[in-house]
Amino acid sequence: MKRILSVLVLVSTVLSCSKDTATDTEYPEIDAAFADAFPVQCSTLQRGETFVFKARFSDNVALGSFSLDVHQNFDHHSHSTEVEECDMDPVKAPKDPFVYIQSFDIPDGLTSYEATVEIPVPEGVDSGDYHFMIRVTDRAGWQTMKGLSIKIH
Repeated sequence: MKRILSVLVLVSTVLSCSKDTATDTEYPEIDAAFADAFPVQCSTLQRGETFVFKARFSDNVALGSFSLDVHQNFDHHSHSTEVEECDMDPVKAPKDPFVYIQSFDIPDGLTSYEATVEIPVPEGVDSGDYHFMIRVTDRAGWQTMKGLSIKIH
């Protein structure tokens, strides 16, 4: 009986492995090049004002989530993914830098999504150079990142 059960398990495993199952091996995409996209490389934000983040995400199978990370770049470190370089302020130590880190789920089953998020910039934060990081992850776990250099005045 054990031998028959072992054979059945083996046959079942082989048959399930031979099914034509598509595996998602493509990275999702971030489109920040359309007319209303914001911010873009070298954009300037104003302290005490709210700006609207806009970008489009797409994937060949299904999107999962996106996250936004804004942090100071007063030491001129780099994660920019853009070719265009922005004018940089002198290196300085942060006193009260703006930090924004937030994740957002994308509704199930979508292969394209236009994200819109209102982000307030507090009045008293340090002005200067910042990074605006955009990450999108698909349902399979593939992630794409776009790193923008921006300023806050």
